[in-house]
Amino acid sequence: MIPEDLRYTAEHEWIAGDGSGPVRVGITHFAQDALGDIVFVQLPDEGTVVQAGDSLGEVESTKSVSEIYAPISGTVVARNDTLGDEPELINAEPYAAGWLVEITPADPTALDELLDAAAYQALTEGH
Repeated sequence: MIPEDLRYTAEHEWIAGDGSGPVRVGITHFAQDALGDIVFVQLPDEGTVVQAGDSLGEVESTKSVSEIYAPISGTVVARNDTLGDEPELINAEPYAAGWLVEITPADPTALDELLDAAAYQALTEGH
């Protein structure tokens, strides 16, 4: 359940893309599984400038409310508005229809500092 072609953060976000254009961001299968049934998502507006590590929004589940953190610095250029009506897509398809936002990276090389699939798997194995 850890796609090889994505990059990851220790906070359980994934990033798709090489940084040459906008990258897609979501939360991992591990994260959605830990959260339980997701009932609400708060996402930033298009045009919002985010800094790596800053809050990008919130995901509310039947168990708790969790912050989503920006994996890289950049500008939000798209958000998945479908999640407003169907937040459960994050549970059903965390790496596909359950994506959260797209960010144009301020520095594309920042993606090189993120975890690859093997490193992310090692991070989650103890949980």
